[in-house]
Amino acid sequence: MKIKKAEFAACAVSPDGYPKDNLPDIVLIGKSNVGKSSLINRLINRKGLAKTSSTPGKTRTINFYKINESFYLVDLPGYGYAKVPQSERRSWKSMIDEYFEERGSVAGGLVILDIRRDPGEAELSLYEWFDKYGVGLTTVLTKADKFSANKRFSRISSIRKALPVDDPVIFSAVSGDGKDEVWKSIGRLLGVLPQGS
Repeated sequence: MKIKKAEFAACAVSPDGYPKDNLPDIVLIGKSNVGKSSLINRLINRKGLAKTSSTPGKTRTINFYKINESFYLVDLPGYGYAKVPQSERRSWKSMIDEYFEERGSVAGGLVILDIRRDPGEAELSLYEWFDKYGVGLTTVLTKADKFSANKRFSRISSIRKALPVDDPVIFSAVSGDGKDEVWKSIGRLLGVLPQGS
C-alpha cells in the first residue's frame, strides 16, 4: 500500500473520544512490549509517529492513526508485562471491551505476538476477544530479526500448538521483513483485496 498521508488522529479512553467519521478500523492488540508502535512506524515509513517506550505498558489510551484519509490503525493498550495494580489492568480490559462493543466500524485486527515468547492465557484471550465480537484477524509475529530462518520455523510450530494461528506474518521492524505481507493482510481485512491474494 502506498502511504500518501498518515497522521495521529485521536487518543481516547471512552467512546466520547473516538473519531466520528465512521472510517473503518484495523486494530492492533498485544502485550505491552511486543512492538506495536514500531510496527506502525515501519508500516507508514515514519519514525516517531507512534511513540515507542522502553517502559512496557506506558500506552494507556486507545490511539487512532488515520491512514490515507480512508481508515484507521488503532493501537489498543497493551498489558501483561506492565508493573501496575491489578485494578488498573481490569480497567484496561474494560476499555477494550467497551471499544469493541461501542465502535461500529471495526473491520479487522492484527494480533501482535513476540516470536521469542511462549504464549499463555493472556495471548489466548486476545483471540477470544476477536472471536467474541466476530472480527477477522491476522497474527503478526514481531522481532523476527532475532532468529535465523530455521529458528523462526521452530518458534512458529511452538506458537501454533498453543494458539489458533493458521498462517502468521513474520515481521521485523528493524529490517522491514514482512511489511508487504502485513499490508496485504490489512487490505484483505478492509475488503480491498480478495482473501486469496
